[in-house]
Amino acid sequence: MTIGSGGSSVVVPRNFRLLEELERGEKGIGDGTVSYGMDDGDDIYMRSWTGTIIGPHNSVHEGRIYQLKLFCDKDYPEKPPGVRFHSRINMTCVNHETGVVEPKKFGILANWQREYTMEDILVQLKKEMAAPHNRKLVQPPEGTFF
Repeated sequence: MTIGSGGSSVVVPRNFRLLEELERGEKGIGDGTVSYGMDDGDDIYMRSWTGTIIGPHNSVHEGRIYQLKLFCDKDYPEKPPGVRFHSRINMTCVNHETGVVEPKKFGILANWQREYTMEDILVQLKKEMAAPHNRKLVQPPEGTFF
């Protein structure tokens, strides 16, 4: 996020950006089917996050709750966070053995821009679940984990 007018702009420092994201994640997002927060409130570097997605309607994911881990390294938001499903899921952009969302197969990570947020990633993953190539894939039993 940059702030400024005219020819000048100020780049918001990483921790301020993450504090903004934390506040937004704790308030709840949109229709409440996507949420996220920090794993450890004492982590001063704000690196490890947990995300939750409730599967979209009219898909094999409907009613399921998926847990994810997001890792914001020191170069976030210049570079995207690492994203890994904790809950087992069958999607074309997710490694079937590790649960890692593969950046080359998931547009928002492949074409990362500084303005994107963890919320954007979770919302896009939910949309990806409902995409024609994922919406009817056979899923692992609910409650299983990577």
